[in-house]
Amino acid sequence: MTMLERAGLRLLHRFDPETAHGLALRALQLGLSPTTGTVTSPRLRTTLAGLSLPNPVGLAAGFDKNAQALRPLSRAGFGFLEVGAATPRPQPGNPRPRLFRLTEDSAVINRFGFNNDGMTAIADRLKDRPRDAIIGLNLGANKDSDNRAGDFATVLATCAAYIDFATVNVSSPNTEKLRDLQGKEALSALLAGVMDTRNALDRRVPIFLKIAPDLSETEIADVAEVALSSGIDGLIATNTTLDRDGLRSSHRGEAGGLSGRPLFEKSTRVLGQLYRATDGKLPIIGVGGVASAEDAYAKIKAGASAVQLYSALVYHGLGLVPEIARGLDALLEGDGHASVSHAVGTAH
Repeated sequence: MTMLERAGLRLLHRFDPETAHGLALRALQLGLSPTTGTVTSPRLRTTLAGLSLPNPVGLAAGFDKNAQALRPLSRAGFGFLEVGAATPRPQPGNPRPRLFRLTEDSAVINRFGFNNDGMTAIADRLKDRPRDAIIGLNLGANKDSDNRAGDFATVLATCAAYIDFATVNVSSPNTEKLRDLQGKEALSALLAGVMDTRNALDRRVPIFLKIAPDLSETEIADVAEVALSSGIDGLIATNTTLDRDGLRSSHRGEAGGLSGRPLFEKSTRVLGQLYRATDGKLPIIGVGGVASAEDAYAKIKAGASAVQLYSALVYHGLGLVPEIARGLDALLEGDGHASVSHAVGTAH
């Protein structure tokens, strides 16, 4: 991290977290944040569900909910970006405060509730996206929708022409009963609708499913069975957790999803279970607590073909992204791997 970035983070941390997040996005839009360009090498280049990535380090959904900073983020060293979640209609989300820094735990709790500008506004911004980047969209459902399963297909149909992949997000803990859609029957029906919509498009858009870390082994096996039979292209493990074990921060009792360092072990364990349950037949993006090259490598060895991060940026800034990518390259070289794909699942 540069001295300038360190000073910027100290300044941002003087504001409440949601205000600081908005200021960080504004700084990106104004060109005030450091950008390093694409970080790549023969070892880092990889293919994910047919998408060619310069490196396997991606930005998780939630940082740029409304696709407002695509160009600067595409130059920050990421191999791919995911924006959203987008819902059919705009919605304000839950009342503030709804974002909390747990500094002692290197963690974050959020209960945003899918606040976003709606699919039409987001699609308009995606039309002007940088064409040399890999950009995906997290699909969400409106809180008051009569047909939440149908909302995912609606957003996909509206935005598909402007994205490289889409993620079905049924794992956010901040929309009441949304996680119920992870049940075997409900998930099968939801994915069937999304895949029917995808298959009717003029172009093929890879579909990922993002799951919660709070599933039992039986539930993970059910998700794996549905994923394999549905025809989706990959999985994302995991979203935030409702667990609060071992936290020290005074904010540990806040409602919402916990992300950051405390999620790493649990999300990596679920990732490994999912990799085994699918017999490695579907690519998995590993998310949860990634804050170093070693963390990213651990996810890959557990079964991830790529990783995403978000919460670590709150504490380490965007300079962390090229640091992780370059560090991962060195770790792969040190273990004699010619590419990321050769290291996937080697911990099993």
